[in-house]
Amino acid sequence: MSIHKRVMAILAAVATAIALAVLLPASASAAGCATPWNSATVYTAASGQVSYNSHNWSAKWWTQNETPGGSSGVWADQGSCSGGGGGTTPTPTSGTGCTYPAWVAGQTYLTGAIVKYTNGQYYQATHDNPGYDPVISTWYWSPYTCTGGGTSPSPTQTANPGGFPVSEAQFNQMFPSRNPFYTYAGLTAALSAYPGFAGTGSDTVRKQEAAAFLANVSHETGGLVYVVEQNTANYPHYCDTSQSYGCPAGQSAYYGRGPIQLSWNFNYKAAGDALGIDLLHNPNLVQTDASVAWKTGLWYWNTQNGPGTMTAHNAMVNGYGFGETIRSINGSLECNGGNPAQVQSRINSYQSFVQILGTTAGSNLSC
Repeated sequence: MSIHKRVMAILAAVATAIALAVLLPASASAAGCATPWNSATVYTAASGQVSYNSHNWSAKWWTQNETPGGSSGVWADQGSCSGGGGGTTPTPTSGTGCTYPAWVAGQTYLTGAIVKYTNGQYYQATHDNPGYDPVISTWYWSPYTCTGGGTSPSPTQTANPGGFPVSEAQFNQMFPSRNPFYTYAGLTAALSAYPGFAGTGSDTVRKQEAAAFLANVSHETGGLVYVVEQNTANYPHYCDTSQSYGCPAGQSAYYGRGPIQLSWNFNYKAAGDALGIDLLHNPNLVQTDASVAWKTGLWYWNTQNGPGTMTAHNAMVNGYGFGETIRSINGSLECNGGNPAQVQSRINSYQSFVQILGTTAGSNLSC
């Protein structure tokens, strides 16, 4: 073979080797990305496999609206990934052609509802809320990218596809000596006021919240026996005359009534405003209408922090435990050693009720 032919053969071999090197895959590659993380979705250890910022993540426990890689520690990094995912936090945009409704202050929104705010941007509810401002209450809302059509779920729809997780038979088992005023029908009729109650999260979380609410109202009413407060000597002390609206129903009209023992003129005013019922002028409705009575209990449970740092609803659906519901209702009067016997009484009822519902009590039972 001539020198020219040998050189040409060598060059051909080198070119082939280079071509093969380009075509052959690398010995190792990143895993494919799981479904992108969504701030509005509830994840558990069993179902929480997501991708975020080109990494796969797995949930260690129940979580919602906690960013993978954040300080909560709920997400375990499963390594880098490529293709088909790797989502990032959405950024707000005004979008065009969207048909989501305008946000309305004071209107109940369910988790997942999408609204158009007054600034033209869109937000998605990450937790049920009674119409909190999306820009101010960022725990309840996240920016939502809207680039096309679509409609948001009606805020008045029932957010409890499995139904109330307590049957009438179970309710009667929990309260064998209850006052006939506290009807199961009255309770289920009241659920429409706060559809996120006992309708958020897994089946276990839903049952735990229902049991927690019923355990606390059982304690407040002696097993749903008392409709009105028993210590009548306190009645004149529930009128705060510093309020501009005063006490139009009378100085002694705002004593404890109903399952949560609603007291004080300002609480009757606030609950009535939220529920669309004039309780300031008609406080007796709480002791004569079972549905109204239950609604006032759900109002407090779902919207009021009380002496605590969160609503009882948020305590149960976000894993803080039954103990924090006690703190939201009675604070230092019972918690932190205030009255251990009363705390234990509530815990005993809760443990009994979750057993009736066929689930576990969870952690953090005491406060």
